[in-house]
Amino acid sequence: MLFRILHDERRSELSYLLADVEAREAVVVDPHGPDLPVLQALLAERGLRLRWVLRTHHHDGLQPLEFSSLCRLDAPVVQGEPRPGAHTGSHGELLPFGNEFLQVLATPGHTPDCLSFVWRDRVFCGGLLSVDACPHQPQPAQPETLWDSVTQRIFTLPDETLLFAGHERQARAVSTVHEQRRWHPFFAATSRDTYLARVIALQDNASGAQTPRALNA
Repeated sequence: MLFRILHDERRSELSYLLADVEAREAVVVDPHGPDLPVLQALLAERGLRLRWVLRTHHHDGLQPLEFSSLCRLDAPVVQGEPRPGAHTGSHGELLPFGNEFLQVLATPGHTPDCLSFVWRDRVFCGGLLSVDACPHQPQPAQPETLWDSVTQRIFTLPDETLLFAGHERQARAVSTVHEQRRWHPFFAATSRDTYLARVIALQDNASGAQTPRALNA
């Protein structure tokens, strides 16, 4: 197996390439337009066919050319929001590549149609746990739904499950369920009402109030 992390330091964004080298099939998670030359070079170097382009979330309203750029990778684009030309991922769906597969988890909240993707002991969860770290959306679109996605879909996974972020914070790309369940400043050891109050505080930047900063994952 091949696993690569692509880090755009300027934008603090992370993308991931997984490949079954023997079967010569690959998937990419959360690629962005500027990533395409590097991705295409990696695929060509190994003689890999791209099977899926997976998007945990997107901000196409702010980046209207992004989707069409990803379509140039000549693989189905999987995302939560229905759109002509995209494959709408459904909860529990299996996405095969080579002799491997990823499972789709519906984890809305950061955006209304967020997905996460499970591969072996790893979950690619995009901006799900970032809360205030996304440069395009500094607060969740649906705070109540986000609480349910995190506490019921992610924090119920085994402690050792690895969580891979879409936005890096403090040069970190990966954490574990155990770490986030115990120490996440928005979700750990708190009530739903307290969490919602903290998210509401994010909306009042002018007040200068200090709010917790999310761990990277």
